[in-house]
Amino acid sequence: MKRLSIVSAVIATGAMVLSTLPAQAAQTTGVTANEIKLGISSPTSGSAGLVYGNVPGAMKAYFDYINANGGVNGRKIKLVHRNDKYTVRGAATSTFDLVYEDNVFAVVGALGTATHQSGYKAASMAVENVPDLFVNSGWSGFNDKVAYPTTFMLLPTYAMEAKVMAKVVKDNFPGQATFLVAQNDEFGDDARAGFGAASHKFTREFPYPQGGMDIATARTILEAIKAVPGKPVVVLFGTGDATVAMLKAAEELSLTKKFTWLAGSVGADANTLLALKVKPETIDGVLSASFMPDAKDLTDPYVKQFVAINTKYRKGKAFDNYVLAGMNSAMLTVQALRAAGPNLTRDGLMKAIETKGSKFASAGLVPLGYSATSRIGYNGYWVSQINAKGEGKPYGGKLVIYTTDSGAGAVTENKTFVRPTMPKNGIPTNK
Repeated sequence: MKRLSIVSAVIATGAMVLSTLPAQAAQTTGVTANEIKLGISSPTSGSAGLVYGNVPGAMKAYFDYINANGGVNGRKIKLVHRNDKYTVRGAATSTFDLVYEDNVFAVVGALGTATHQSGYKAASMAVENVPDLFVNSGWSGFNDKVAYPTTFMLLPTYAMEAKVMAKVVKDNFPGQATFLVAQNDEFGDDARAGFGAASHKFTREFPYPQGGMDIATARTILEAIKAVPGKPVVVLFGTGDATVAMLKAAEELSLTKKFTWLAGSVGADANTLLALKVKPETIDGVLSASFMPDAKDLTDPYVKQFVAINTKYRKGKAFDNYVLAGMNSAMLTVQALRAAGPNLTRDGLMKAIETKGSKFASAGLVPLGYSATSRIGYNGYWVSQINAKGEGKPYGGKLVIYTTDSGAGAVTENKTFVRPTMPKNGIPTNK
């Protein structure tokens, strides 16, 4: 009788387990009736953390604002942040932990090319079908749906950016020597491919490893080119800490006005440069490719709204281009979640971006390019000239939007794009 009771208990337990399987299988990881859990792997310490450390907090602030106004289809958004210190190993660990320990529904706003490649593969995001939203990298490889089937980029590709830069140089600085200071990984490789597609040949190139630019290295580069006649163009294609190192080295050598500085969108936030003690007179005149409005432009409705959210939800903390970018990514995320509907699934979320993402409201001054065949985010740039106050104004006094592709296509002016209106109170309704 005792043995029969034990067997009966085992059978009953097994039946209970089996009866719960359909309900468990129907659940979506990271989603409950009341919450959507998202994750971000991004640096908040180290040299890159000094520049990009505000991004996770900015995203959380916007999500908190949305939560206070009803959330998304009745669910509140919870953002889990893991500090990857902008290292390949750190990103691998952080992303793995987000997927397997934190059990997030999707990863949003991951930073970096080599870092996120590592994180994506370490967490088997393709196998696990984890949506990988609005990656802060312009590496064209993330547009490969075979290798990265769940990834959606935020930036235009670095090849696109390089082609626009090449056009700016050709149109405005003919005959001047040009020098490229670029990160020596996929980030820089994409840029070099873009310059090649635009048939631009540099007088000399200075590659450096990720995280390997300091003032001593920057000083060596400038010493090598300071005797070049004229006013050479120095293209800085790296992160913000590398831009800081180059400009501070130029200050030490009294070379700030010797060159025309053309900085890529990744490393040209004026507020960050000033906060890291680059002199106002040094940044005055720096050119930069950009796809966002300037964070100091309070006449811009997106900037104005995000500043108000920052003031309330990040009290006492500065608003800069990276805070703007973080909140903008969060707004895109909210629209994607809304577009996926109340019965939220990972496949549904990705399908929603493919079919509706190009029409999402966004602070970007250039169009979004999401479709069934493209995972590239913004599809163009405008050229900014920074003044001593850290304000970015359209170079030449007129906003010109340039669009192109990542290959051999021409760089053209887009005169038809109209930016979507800022949603009322910054709360998207997807209508």
